[in-house]
Amino acid sequence: MHDFDYLTLPAALTDPGITKLLLEIREHKGRQNLWLTARPDVLESLIHVAQIESTGSSNRIEGIVTTERRLADLMVRSIEPRGRAEEEIAGYRDVLALIHEQHDYIAISPNVILQLHRDLMRHTSLSYGGRWKDGDNEIVGLDDQGNRMVRFRPVPAVATPTAMERLCSTFRDALEADRYDPLLLVIRFVFDFLCIHPFNDGNGRMSRLLTVLLMEQSGYLVGRYISVERLIEDNKSLYYDALAASSAGWDENLNDEAPFVRFMLGVVLAAYRDLAQRVETVAGGGRKTKAQRVEDVFERRPGKITKAMIHRECPDISLTTIERALKQLVDEGRIVKVGGGRGTGYVLASPGDRTRRPR
Repeated sequence: MHDFDYLTLPAALTDPGITKLLLEIREHKGRQNLWLTARPDVLESLIHVAQIESTGSSNRIEGIVTTERRLADLMVRSIEPRGRAEEEIAGYRDVLALIHEQHDYIAISPNVILQLHRDLMRHTSLSYGGRWKDGDNEIVGLDDQGNRMVRFRPVPAVATPTAMERLCSTFRDALEADRYDPLLLVIRFVFDFLCIHPFNDGNGRMSRLLTVLLMEQSGYLVGRYISVERLIEDNKSLYYDALAASSAGWDENLNDEAPFVRFMLGVVLAAYRDLAQRVETVAGGGRKTKAQRVEDVFERRPGKITKAMIHRECPDISLTTIERALKQLVDEGRIVKVGGGRGTGYVLASPGDRTRRPR
């Protein structure tokens, strides 16, 4: 059985690369606190877009999908969920909203985790919401020949309640001891949660909800304004590779947590860098028209740009206004529309093809 110990730090986690990531994240955390005081309006404008992205991405990682339009409508509760996928999406929406609103009052314990899982599954007809798994599960993958293989065997069902009790109590003790950066403890906790794999279904989504919850409780609020789940989805193969590398030998306490910790710290740092850019974009937007700000996105980012990408960077500009600005830029020859349907995007026109208006 794995020995949960957060009061000591494995030598691999004192690596200079990991230390450097933590230091840079702390610097961004300090800026976050300044923004909370100086520009709360800007941060507030980022929340809704982040919630949509987080709910959509975390579910898509597990193959749970709906259309962008229905996702947006589900987030504002203007429609009822239709089918199993949308029921699970609605559950994630509810738990994420609860975390953002009540994170300071949600103590981490096995019972609380069960309650969050119950709420995650609340809109479905599934009977195992809020219950530990009732059978042993496996993490499977494919070998080089495409054959199914067992990559990892989590804690047996009979041992899960005890493992979860030890996981939570050890984590609480480590937070109280205050020896290490709480962000490091949060990532180690979430990693061990994934290795226990305590539920029949919903383990991945619960791990991401717990990540956001524990980060917010530790003062790392970036997940409220920038979707950590989207960054994980954007790097899904690297995420699974890091999880597989770190879980090898976990049951015998022979594993190396560093690959997973390094990956997650990279995600958090990327989220803070995105936050800095978006705060600067929104805060400085008053000096330019909305069409100019939309065009600026093309100047900053190479390749194809979608409406959703523009909305992420300019969350205070409505999608209708973005569509109007894109049409204007296409008509004026500044950008070119490429693709069609869900694959529609826009690219900056080559310099010789552009007719720029005075700025």
